[in-house]
Amino acid sequence: MLGSKSAQKVARASARRQERSKSIRSQVKTDIAKAEKMITAGDAKGAQNVVKTAISALDKAAGKKVLHPNNAARRKSRLLKKLNKPAAQPKSAPDTKKAA
Repeated sequence: MLGSKSAQKVARASARRQERSKSIRSQVKTDIAKAEKMITAGDAKGAQNVVKTAISALDKAAGKKVLHPNNAARRKSRLLKKLNKPAAQPKSAPDTKKAA
């Protein structure tokens, strides 16, 4: 049990902030997962829209101090790298013939 009234108040405020941050963090994770799923599915137009939403959610979370700005920047960078990566092209089999 917390002793002083101010400590109790701080604990209550901390619990409120934790709940708020938890829901924001959960939404960010959901948006990123949706974006990655769309990217792997190969739907370019849909993926761009969903990635835009995910980036917006990351920026908002960083602005509200739920995520560290560098963490948000890193996640955005990785997401955009996946989006901009050219579609997996079939690799030609390496030439196994020996030169005579």
